[in-house]
Amino acid sequence: MSSTTSRLEKVRARLDLPTVRRAAGLLEGRHRSIFTGHGQDFDDQVEYHPGDDVSDIDWKSSARAGIPIIRRFVRESNLSLVLMVDTGRNMATAAPSGEPKSRVAMFAADVVAYLARSRGDLVALLAGDAERMSQLPGRAGTEHMELLLRMVERAFSVDSPPSDLGRLLDRARTLFSRRSLIVIITDEARPAPEHEHALRRLRTRHEIMVISVADALPTTPGIGPTADIDTGADLPAFLRDDKALHAEAVAAVEARKSEVLAMLRRRGIQAVTVTSEDDLIDQLIDLLGRQHRVARR
Repeated sequence: MSSTTSRLEKVRARLDLPTVRRAAGLLEGRHRSIFTGHGQDFDDQVEYHPGDDVSDIDWKSSARAGIPIIRRFVRESNLSLVLMVDTGRNMATAAPSGEPKSRVAMFAADVVAYLARSRGDLVALLAGDAERMSQLPGRAGTEHMELLLRMVERAFSVDSPPSDLGRLLDRARTLFSRRSLIVIITDEARPAPEHEHALRRLRTRHEIMVISVADALPTTPGIGPTADIDTGADLPAFLRDDKALHAEAVAAVEARKSEVLAMLRRRGIQAVTVTSEDDLIDQLIDLLGRQHRVARR
């Protein structure tokens, strides 16, 4: 097998058929919920909910009902999906499993692309950091998916510029006009509260899911020497072994996570944090399942 087709072949070898069917079925749930917008055959009318496209409001029906009513349309045959990947150098640090976070993030992109390819869905790419940005238009098929995945793989490096998720969110809002499912792959520190405004604007047209890769705490017992990704400075052993400092670090991470999850819930965005490649499949299925349940309400 040539290197140009290796990534999808590798992910296929790691997924058993029941897992693929389950994940694809849950993705179908998002498929049904996303396409309620333009350019499709009229289906029925439903009550407006935050996040729906305001241009779909039927003002005459709304006046009669006394509440905002939108026109719902039959979904298109293919899901339009956007992979938004944070390629900042923070992704080169370690996940709790000891793997580079970039490897876990890459596997997440592999799985999403594999599921989309198997369904014939269209996948676009937007990847970047504070200085670089790569993009591909939405297309289907094996060749496109492999090109997309190779572009992401090449972008990950310990020498990459720092992350800038806000830059990607702003670019996505102007780049993607077709209503899509945007899957954001980033690290545990993002999205941050300062990204809420950009997420709110993006959420008015698109559905959004977030896959965050957790950070390995340098104070975790047994993790060994660690160095700061920006300065290269090592954390002294007496600090690595300080149990009180470790407890404070755990508490700070949990507080940050709670704050971010509360912000995402306000915006109707489901998210999951993964700790390893082995953890990814179960967490992704859980994420798709939660979004599927929300869509059915």
